[in-house]
Amino acid sequence: MLYKFKSRATAELIMLQANGDQILQIIGKEPGAKGIILPEQMPTAIAALHLAIARSQAAQAVDAAQPAPTDKEPANEQDDTPPEEQVTLHQRAAPFIDMLERCQAEGKDIVWGV
Repeated sequence: MLYKFKSRATAELIMLQANGDQILQIIGKEPGAKGIILPEQMPTAIAALHLAIARSQAAQAVDAAQPAPTDKEPANEQDDTPPEEQVTLHQRAAPFIDMLERCQAEGKDIVWGV
């Protein structure tokens, strides 16, 4: 499934389901086939995304400071993509934050699945 976020203030924003689910959970919305974000909910959503990004960046800094696993230690099984090739939460959330800010400024809703 793809999320297609729409608003009268911006162009459509399309996200893969996993990424859309993550963003919606961060802002306190239930992931699902349909939904709406009202302008009065947008400041809280923007703040929640910025906080999640800061936490993610802090966790990445801690991970980067850890020594690389040796042959005797099990490697991290979650993601073996080199850090420089990973797409961060900041990169995924930036277009959505921009959409939220523009929609808030114009007082327009964001909807998906309609």
